[in-house]
Amino acid sequence: MGFGVDMAKAREIHKTKIREARTPLLSALDVEFQKAQETSADTSAIVAKKNALRDAPADSEIDSASDADALKAQWKTDILGTSPYS
Repeated sequence: MGFGVDMAKAREIHKTKIREARTPLLSALDVEFQKAQETSADTSAIVAKKNALRDAPADSEIDSASDADALKAQWKTDILGTSPYS
């Protein structure tokens, strides 16, 4: 008999890590958005990035991860930056 991973708890921890990683990214995008508005520049790319960050904790791959390794592999480095698991 061995110990297992509580996947429900692991998913919640993973979501918390996502929220922690996205906080400074959202702040930086807020500044970028304001600067773009001041110059009447296109803000659609900034808005898309912000939406991707907001949606990250609700990614369906988190719920479908069958083990801890699959959950760690779900980290989207293109959106969230460097994985806290590496």
